[in-house]
Amino acid sequence: MSEGQGEESRPRTALGGLLGREYGEIENKWRQVSNAEHERRFGEPIGPSLDAGIRRTRSDGNLRKRLQPYRSRFQDLEGLNKIETTIDYRTSLLDLTPDGHPYLLYRLGNLGVAYGTRFQFMGEIDDLENAIKYLHRALTKTPNDDPHFSHWLTLLGTAHYYRFGYLGEPSDIDKSNEYRSRALSSIQEDHPDVLRLLSEVGESYSAQFQRLGELHDLDGAIKHKSRLLDLTPEAGSGLSCQLADLGEHYISRYRRLDQLDDLKKGLEHQSRALKLAPDDDPDLSAALATSYIYLFQRLGKQEAFEKVIEHMSYALSQTNDDHPMLPTRLANLGSAYVCRFEHMKEPDDIRKAVEHICRAISLASDAEPELPCWHFNLALTYTRRFEHSGEIYDFEKVIEHHSRAIALTPDDEPELARRHYVLGKSFFDQYQRTGDPLQLNNSLDSFRRASDPSTGVSRTKFQCAILWASLASKHSCLNSSCIEAYRATVALLPHVIWLSDTPEQQDQDIALAKSTAKRAAAAAIRSLDYNLALEWLEHARCVVWSQNLMLRSPLDQLHSSHPDLAARLQEVAKRLQDSSHESPASSSKDRRHMAKQYNRLLVQARSLPGFEDFLRPMRANRLVRAAKNGPIVVINCYKDSCDALVILPGKDDIAHINLPNFSEEKAAHVYSELEESIQRYDSDKSEVEFLQELGTIDDISGVLLTLWNDIVKPVLDFLGYTKNPSTKLPHITWCPTGKLSLLPLHAAGDYGQPQTRVFDYVISSYTPTLTALLTSTPGSLSGNLRVLAIGHEDASGSRPLPGVIKELACVKAHMLNKVECEQLINDQATRTAVLDAMQEYDWVHFACHAHQNIDHPAKSGFRLHDGDLNLAAINQRSFTNKGLAFLSACETARGDERLPDEAMHLASGMLMAGYSSVIAMMWTVYDGDAQLISDKVYGWLMKDGKVGNGQAGEALHYAVAELREKVGEKEFMRWVPYIHIGS
Repeated sequence: MSEGQGEESRPRTALGGLLGREYGEIENKWRQVSNAEHERRFGEPIGPSLDAGIRRTRSDGNLRKRLQPYRSRFQDLEGLNKIETTIDYRTSLLDLTPDGHPYLLYRLGNLGVAYGTRFQFMGEIDDLENAIKYLHRALTKTPNDDPHFSHWLTLLGTAHYYRFGYLGEPSDIDKSNEYRSRALSSIQEDHPDVLRLLSEVGESYSAQFQRLGELHDLDGAIKHKSRLLDLTPEAGSGLSCQLADLGEHYISRYRRLDQLDDLKKGLEHQSRALKLAPDDDPDLSAALATSYIYLFQRLGKQEAFEKVIEHMSYALSQTNDDHPMLPTRLANLGSAYVCRFEHMKEPDDIRKAVEHICRAISLASDAEPELPCWHFNLALTYTRRFEHSGEIYDFEKVIEHHSRAIALTPDDEPELARRHYVLGKSFFDQYQRTGDPLQLNNSLDSFRRASDPSTGVSRTKFQCAILWASLASKHSCLNSSCIEAYRATVALLPHVIWLSDTPEQQDQDIALAKSTAKRAAAAAIRSLDYNLALEWLEHARCVVWSQNLMLRSPLDQLHSSHPDLAARLQEVAKRLQDSSHESPASSSKDRRHMAKQYNRLLVQARSLPGFEDFLRPMRANRLVRAAKNGPIVVINCYKDSCDALVILPGKDDIAHINLPNFSEEKAAHVYSELEESIQRYDSDKSEVEFLQELGTIDDISGVLLTLWNDIVKPVLDFLGYTKNPSTKLPHITWCPTGKLSLLPLHAAGDYGQPQTRVFDYVISSYTPTLTALLTSTPGSLSGNLRVLAIGHEDASGSRPLPGVIKELACVKAHMLNKVECEQLINDQATRTAVLDAMQEYDWVHFACHAHQNIDHPAKSGFRLHDGDLNLAAINQRSFTNKGLAFLSACETARGDERLPDEAMHLASGMLMAGYSSVIAMMWTVYDGDAQLISDKVYGWLMKDGKVGNGQAGEALHYAVAELREKVGEKEFMRWVPYIHIGS
């Protein structure tokens, strides 16, 4: 057997063998450096949040700095000629090897490894490119069951990992992860390389997390590092490093999810790592100190923070003057002293903080990536000293170092917004102390820069925009500054809600922004810009609702010219819609990534000629087209101001009505009165008890009188309806905001005087947004119309509904010989059966109990035979071109007083699901009354033959009139709850 044959034919368990004995030590460095995370630690650990005043430093150098010691050793060994001779030899050998030669794959791989070895010591990117090229060729020629298959995969993964470190190309870390994962899956559990591969796959997931911030990558790193730890003997080499790595991953996940168990596991692993490390590793001491900061922030235990100072001080004491991490450890210890000062108020801590951070900055090079952070932390330190001393010198230092931090921060750095915000707050605090208008202007300018939506979207920017708008409204004499602030706020709002990690985070974001639309619109109205006010009310209210509508938008035009892009958009939109409400925790991790992907596709579509406004929020000139069947009255109520914006059919101009007698406070008071009366109901009482109780309930005539005098009558007077009543009543659609959206404008009136009721002059409907009217598709009745009637008499835990069968029989009788009508009653009315039938039928009638879930609106639903059919399940079906949804169930139009502008009730959910017209109830109704209303509504609709151009609202208007005549006008609680929403 020749020497070459012996080299290339035997199985390899160590890559050093591929070069032969004389170069084995040199080439084995390729393996060693690929295990850098396994063999030693580089860089400082992740640090606490900005609020704590300490920031993580990045690694103590990039890949080039990491490799320098190896390059120096290589040069000291004078081995360069040897490796170059090897490359020349192997290149010549490969040139002489024909395709199909049994040793071709080994010679390709060996040459790739040689280039990789030279790259490890010399750092030339061309060597890395050649390593990837030849290793990839070797892989393509290697059978899956060949012992070298996993080696080539491993080395390709390592090569792409290092190319990512040099060039920063995202595709390289993707490929690294792919190759390393394939290598791991291709070997058995007892394979000698399994520990190394687990470490490397975990390393790739970690790098992917650092790049994208996606939690599933961090979970992958934890999974593989945990498995590695389980397989490593207690006395195994590198155990300390494995513990430290896993501890840092748990700490990273704690920072994202705020789960105390992750913090405890992180501390446990880091503490074990420190005990096992030789000579009390200062890197591990610094990492452990950082984790104790989180523990202190979470539990507030002073002993935890003493551990912070102890470990940071030790790490610093073990750091030589020429150590590259000296500035970082000085800065972190200085910031720790600031944190302790916050709680202990010991002046000496501030002195030490300034001393340490100033020294860190003086020692740092201009290229130090954490220099902006240190300037920022030093500014915070001077802020605390200024608050304590009042010396103007300290305030000047605050501004100096904040400004320096901002100047050094790249435009695409996420922390830039926060730094502008803190600088703005410093200026504003000084304005409050001195009254100097220059400080106010500087403050507003900083908030403006912090909120700039053109440089990206974040929750921090949105919070800054809200503060900017609030301060501009209160303190700036320039209304233009206020308008600019609200413009940024409204622009950021949908994106922040869109990118919420979970439904719970989404609810918190909505709550934060709950009055944004009203405040912004009030500012625009003060500026007499009614178009802008209308746009802001449309775009900053019902945000989740509007986003779901956008996801359902037809892409016909884009499909015809750019089908691939349209298909990708449609696919991501469907996945987003399916995950929007009820996703389990595991899938909600992907929502943020999908939202970003969807936004990137939107940007791509909008860059195409003719698609510049593709799926953008509608401007006022399009919104006014919603007034097809009569006037639309949008009412904004904020603090002491209340205004109506009136849109008339065929008119481009928006009319304005000032409503000076109504206010936000009055709306809350009137709602409270109404709610007290509603709460007197007890839906579990028998029908007889229910009717008996009605007579004891305080009437709501005072509520209806206030709505009539302060809102409805002024609007009707403006429209001329009260002066010249028409025999054919006009149709009006109300679009109220805030708590006003929870009040019965359709029943407003002075019931002690004649001709002073809203229903004497108009037919009333409601809409949560104008977009809802624009996206609905009116339709006429025809032989093709199919109606689905669903009934359930006795839902578990609720009082029986004995009139359900009679109600459905009445509905079917009206359809007889006109349109097809299908019924699902009691045990037939299961969730799956109902959903499947809704897909096939045009109209739907629910006669059953309903459940309103205030905490999780998507879980609100109809109580059927096998459980609740909730809105999340309905919305996932993506119904299109549906007509009437008649919700003959209690409280289907009862909103959430905490977030009234999100229209979080079943009726609006049915609009969102694709039904153009909805009849629903604001509170509990009498079973017999519901039967009468259903009978009269369908009788009217079957006579008219149409729905979608106001006919459903008209039918309900006259049905309620008959109920009112039957029970008495002042039996408000019986006839007022019935409302129509939509077209």
